[in-house]
Amino acid sequence: MPNGGGWRSFLRYDEEQDRPEISRALVRRALAYGRPYLGRIAAMLLLILVVTLLGLAPPLLVRDLIDRALPERDFHRLTLLALGMLAVPLVNGLLGVAQRYLGASVGEGIICDLRTGLFDHLHRMSLRFFTHTKTGELLSRLNNDVIGAQRAVSGTIVDVFTNSITLVSALVIMLRLEWRLTLLAIAVLPLFLIPARLLGRRLRAVVRQQMTLNAEMNAMMDETLNVSGALLVKLFGRAALEVARFRGRADRVRRAGVRQAFMMRWFFLTVSLISAVGTVVVFWGGGLLVLRGAGFTIGTIVAFTAYLGMLYGPLSALTNARMDLATSLVSFERVFEVMDLPVEIEERAGALTLKSVRGHVRFSGVSFSYRPGKNETEAAAEGLSDVVRFGHRGGGMAPPPLSQEGGKLQTPDPQFPEETPAHEPPAAEPWALRDLSFEIKPGQLAALVGPSGAGKTTVTYLLPRLYDPTSGVISIDGHDLRGLAMSTLSAHIGMVTQETFLFNDTIRANLLYARPDATPAAIEAACTAANIHAFIAGLPEGYDTVVGNRGYRLSGGEKQRVAIARVILKDPRILVLDEATSSLDSQSEALIQEALERIMKGRTSLVIAHRLSTILAADVILVLEAGRLVEQGTHVELLAKGGLYAALYETQFRPGRAAAGSDRRP
Repeated sequence: MPNGGGWRSFLRYDEEQDRPEISRALVRRALAYGRPYLGRIAAMLLLILVVTLLGLAPPLLVRDLIDRALPERDFHRLTLLALGMLAVPLVNGLLGVAQRYLGASVGEGIICDLRTGLFDHLHRMSLRFFTHTKTGELLSRLNNDVIGAQRAVSGTIVDVFTNSITLVSALVIMLRLEWRLTLLAIAVLPLFLIPARLLGRRLRAVVRQQMTLNAEMNAMMDETLNVSGALLVKLFGRAALEVARFRGRADRVRRAGVRQAFMMRWFFLTVSLISAVGTVVVFWGGGLLVLRGAGFTIGTIVAFTAYLGMLYGPLSALTNARMDLATSLVSFERVFEVMDLPVEIEERAGALTLKSVRGHVRFSGVSFSYRPGKNETEAAAEGLSDVVRFGHRGGGMAPPPLSQEGGKLQTPDPQFPEETPAHEPPAAEPWALRDLSFEIKPGQLAALVGPSGAGKTTVTYLLPRLYDPTSGVISIDGHDLRGLAMSTLSAHIGMVTQETFLFNDTIRANLLYARPDATPAAIEAACTAANIHAFIAGLPEGYDTVVGNRGYRLSGGEKQRVAIARVILKDPRILVLDEATSSLDSQSEALIQEALERIMKGRTSLVIAHRLSTILAADVILVLEAGRLVEQGTHVELLAKGGLYAALYETQFRPGRAAAGSDRRP
């Protein structure tokens, strides 16, 4: 088992790995994408058949011209043959246009479906997947690999059908023209299997390596050419270093491309030599037959020579098509590798959709590790490849069973005693949270307080189900989150993080992302509540101002207020936020704090608190340390205990003390 197994390994390639040939299951799965287009495919194949058969007519016309029209001085036949020679390419050309249109529509449609399916699957992957995967590598799968798959659909498969018809038809005609020469021609056919046997698997491995290297290069470009990456490169003066790194990766891609071209050239050379051998054998054998008085006409010899090219040409193409299909299906294989990655956060069948929630939040014995659990023995027994094994198995602990009543929490079944463990998780595991239990009543404000690395951010990630707990239960209004529809969670939970992300679009478009049907009046009201309307109205283009890549045309405070306005527009019942403002100027901080106080009114709020005013306003303060809930209560109650909270208050929160810097680590 390779190190770092599981879903992470799907982006790695071992040059020494001896991969098997493309399986029939892969071919069937790729062809299954053509089912919605069967009508067009049938019409396309019919046109290919007609075009191919028409293409076989010219040698017969030439034979008739040489053997009959010219010797018999038949002007009428000569005229008809001339018209036929003109009509064949004309009709073939027109039918070819229609066939090409159908082929393109089928190919583009299949690739659109494949790309959309891959994009949909990626958006169902958990946050854990994206924190461990380079964006550039995913973009390579969506772009380069899908285009490679398109080549198989719209090019190779069509060529295989065309060349197969041409080969069989030419062989039938050749047998009727002169069976003895035909037997000589087909005697060399087994030799065409040699180059495919020798080079097919190696070429497929080189193509896969080239795709992997391209993905790595794309990942580096994505990291260094986005705004944040480019800024970091400039600030540290590392442009020359990054260019050198890029040159190294580009050189590896170059070498893989040269290796592929070199192997393809050898393949074509071998096939060409075999075709030449077959032609020599036919001419030598035909010459012997003529010398011995065989009754060949000149027209027959000319036609047979033309059909000999129609035999060896398609045969060479079919030999090459086997390799083309194998290398093109590598693209399907790489796309399917991603699409086969299990979805960690799945919506259960029959998940409950809540139209409204009260906002009663409860954590019951919740433990969580960012390291996904593994069961190597089980995986080996099931024969799963390292590529498609993924995910978080909860350290071997399954989630508690739900009732049939929309996932309502029930008394634990005695058949599942390990599912809600009362004991502490093993200390050897890197637990971010350990046996966490608390509740937030509807409309309450809960402040999360604790030192860096205590698990505060992890708690805020679990509530909107960005991750599932390793063990224990998180519920809203008594419903286990795992029994609720994802649409319910996204509709009733709003989140504002420190790192605000805005699309490279207008302010209006970024706000409408929360509620596409929002009216201009609703947008302005949300922005007014977030203390950002006056700023937006003062811009030359107002709400139609483009914010730039990741919102970099706005300041940090302006981006945060836009994000707050976006959540206000969404109007969630439960609010999760990190109120850190230490990196902002005092005016922006005051505006944001005022907006946050306004948005939290009447909602259940879970806040990573960095300000004393938020802590004093909290209905309950949750004090975390090393992933454990060590204290909870009001400000006065916790100060009286003289524990961790009192120490944090003295060092971080008490007026006159230096405010602690924001820390986003969980």
